[in-house]
Amino acid sequence: MEPEAYRQFADLEENHFWFRGRRKIFFAILNKLLASKLQAAEKEKAPLEILEIGCGAGNLLRRLTHFGRTKGVELNQDLATLCQERSERPTLCANAYNLPLPDQSQDLVCLFDTIEHIPDEAKALSEIYRVLKPGGLVIFSVPAYQFLYSNNDRVAHHCRRYTKGRLQKALKEASLTPIKATYFNAFLFPLILPAVLFTKVKDKILGVKNPDHTNLSVKIPKPLNETLAGIMGSEASLLPRINFPCGHSLIVVGKKQRSSS
Repeated sequence: MEPEAYRQFADLEENHFWFRGRRKIFFAILNKLLASKLQAAEKEKAPLEILEIGCGAGNLLRRLTHFGRTKGVELNQDLATLCQERSERPTLCANAYNLPLPDQSQDLVCLFDTIEHIPDEAKALSEIYRVLKPGGLVIFSVPAYQFLYSNNDRVAHHCRRYTKGRLQKALKEASLTPIKATYFNAFLFPLILPAVLFTKVKDKILGVKNPDHTNLSVKIPKPLNETLAGIMGSEASLLPRINFPCGHSLIVVGKKQRSSS
């Protein structure tokens, strides 16, 4: 990502509707998926080991301590330092191809809007498989649908956007079993879809007016921001139990199966 995008993320992730909405959705799904693991961890007095890859400015890493002992990995040294300061959690400057962690050491690995930035997806998935404990989970959130790839993706240095089938196939090829796959940000998708397609057509005809502009560059009045946060966040009451067939983004959860031997 460009430095400007990092600054936007750090400044806006507490209050912007998109960050608030997805945060509520992620934690609702994780609460359900981790329920049995948390019970076992409490009984054994051994907190879950949790890794967030691409932890950014630390907003989610700090909150993930609700589930266990967290640590982060961030490719950018300045951002890794910022993350550790803001989250007060260990943050390593490293990449997803060579995680500085022992084999089978993590109960949960999180990549929230991260794997779409990684050129060699298969290599990263192989490394995630290595550090996961048997029975461990990995959760991904990604932007959906390649036909929506726009200047916003270019500024964010996205290598690709995903469909549910595309990401599930990649997990299976890495010996990870998909156990949940759902689109999200579905309630706002009827508004987002035509807006993105119109912008793509306009940029193709007239050119990109401001190459550094992102969706987060648009200032949203507080009442509208609150309304959008409520609409998007309301999906959290449904997504732990059902899967949406379409949406602007996608969540896929994989599991490292225990050995049958």
